[in-house]
Amino acid sequence: MSDKSRLKLSNEALSYYNRGEEEQRLSKDEGKLELARTQELLSRFLPPPPAVIFDVGGGSGVYAFWLAQQRYEVHLIDAVPLHIQQAQNYSQLQPNYPLASMEVGDARQLERPDKSVDVVLLFGPLYHLTERSDRLTALREAARILKTGGLLFAIGISRFASTFSGLFQGNFDDPEFVEIVRRDLAEGQHRNPNNHPAYFTTTFFHHPEELKTEVEEAGLYCEKMLAVEGAGWLLQNFEENWNDPSRRERMLEAIRWIEAEPSLLGMSAHIMAIGKQLIINN
Repeated sequence: MSDKSRLKLSNEALSYYNRGEEEQRLSKDEGKLELARTQELLSRFLPPPPAVIFDVGGGSGVYAFWLAQQRYEVHLIDAVPLHIQQAQNYSQLQPNYPLASMEVGDARQLERPDKSVDVVLLFGPLYHLTERSDRLTALREAARILKTGGLLFAIGISRFASTFSGLFQGNFDDPEFVEIVRRDLAEGQHRNPNNHPAYFTTTFFHHPEELKTEVEEAGLYCEKMLAVEGAGWLLQNFEENWNDPSRRERMLEAIRWIEAEPSLLGMSAHIMAIGKQLIINN
């Protein structure tokens, strides 16, 4: 891998994702809720196909292939070469719904003309770009390629995610985890210095208002701030509830009721900002 490639993601994050586990993350445990809710929100707000979608930081293409099946023109970009390789392998299994392109790339420098895309997804870059200047660069790149009226769907990890998960999983018995959470809360900078397998990797955790401010500072109008999982990811008996269709629907309905409540946004592991390009460039 070239030095240029390594600049796209921290070495710690690259090592974390090169374990190859991200491909299956959304198909097990609380990832099922994250997947279902993200798909629900996209389905609610996306323009109809065949809109052009840039899935930036889209991993191995879980959302990209789902959108391609709906006849969207989807371009997948990710900073991890393994993820693009996994996407290429998967594309052979659905030849009738191909992605328009798949390539290793950097959210801060998109190879696309101005005002040429209907939708940009940033499901990952904003928390793996730990410097604010880099996040703003990525957001401005998204704004640059969006057509007037185009939409940005950007996800951040909540500043409070480790605090909540640690309380419910008993991680506060570990002094190392306590120090991780203290820094999360003080700075938003999540670090896992000893690479504990359960403590994630080098990341930035957003306060909800901070995510909204960054989207707006990039020149987009922030139309919505929505909880993805809400409090559902914290259920102790998550699998039992999820595997019962009636309980699952009641859980999803409850999350919908309070998805936009500002005082509860930080309880969700992931927060979605929906921005709109209103600027008409001459």
